[in-house]
Amino acid sequence: MIKFAPILLAVLYGLAMYRFSVWRTARELDEKSTELADPMLRQMCDQLAGALEIERIKVHIYEIEPVNGLAAPDGRIFITRGFYNKFRQGAVSASEMASVIAHELGHVALGHTRRRMIDFSGQNALRTALAMVLSRFIPGVGVWIANGLTTLLAARLSRQDEYEADAYAAALLTKAGIGITPQITLFNKLEALTKSNAGRAPAWLLSHPKTTERIKALQDLQAKWDAIPAP
Repeated sequence: MIKFAPILLAVLYGLAMYRFSVWRTARELDEKSTELADPMLRQMCDQLAGALEIERIKVHIYEIEPVNGLAAPDGRIFITRGFYNKFRQGAVSASEMASVIAHELGHVALGHTRRRMIDFSGQNALRTALAMVLSRFIPGVGVWIANGLTTLLAARLSRQDEYEADAYAAALLTKAGIGITPQITLFNKLEALTKSNAGRAPAWLLSHPKTTERIKALQDLQAKWDAIPAP
């Protein structure tokens, strides 16, 4: 039992850190966000709500400049002020913004935001277990290898979540009468929109699938739907 204590402690530490991160994130979002009131984007949200057969979809603007959208652990949907400014400047269309909102709704509906608590604590336990085993055979570098392998696993899980959220958004946008095209056109703009720091994309984008692969997945999905005979 004692030999498993480090793993148990890692799980408990992961849970504690996740809870703290959720609390800190929620507090910051409460302090730095307001509900979206733009008439054109509200109309798009109403279309999505109609497709989901719910009364209303609340979206908030998070007052930071990086271009991003996010789903909070409590299920709230946010777009950043930087992203909204791109819309106001005409660099992003209303339907493209709707595709971002639909994507974040996908993360919530598919349970990605809740599952990350399990993933976070599980990855800490896996990292500890791998470090314990590898350090016996490769002293000094076992910890580094364990960290690297766990990071690769986390990135793979994150990419899978993105593909699933893309597919959910595609179905929702199609049902709402908006279609998949805005997703694809936004992906073609995304790298240019998010580039900063001497031309480098932000770190969060690096954990996502390649844009070309996401576009191809959407095109394949559209082709599959087009091949289904009309009722």
